[in-house]
Amino acid sequence: MSAAQQITHADDVGQTPDELAAALAWHDGDAEATIRTLLADCKHLREQLALAEISMSLGFTRGWKPTEEHLKDA
Repeated sequence: MSAAQQITHADDVGQTPDELAAALAWHDGDAEATIRTLLADCKHLREQLALAEISMSLGFTRGWKPTEEHLKDA
């Protein structure tokens, strides 16, 4: 069974699909293409976050400001 079929099967039986397998399957097993896509997605989301930060006032969010920092689990 291919990675794409396994992911579809996992969805059918209510299991959580393996996100790594899903990303690799999307790129036909090409790890480099997968990494490049994920990095591009991160860049896009950081740009969107920067735009959101610029467009929001502190009063709108009651002092909260978006950040690029990844919060560690406590």
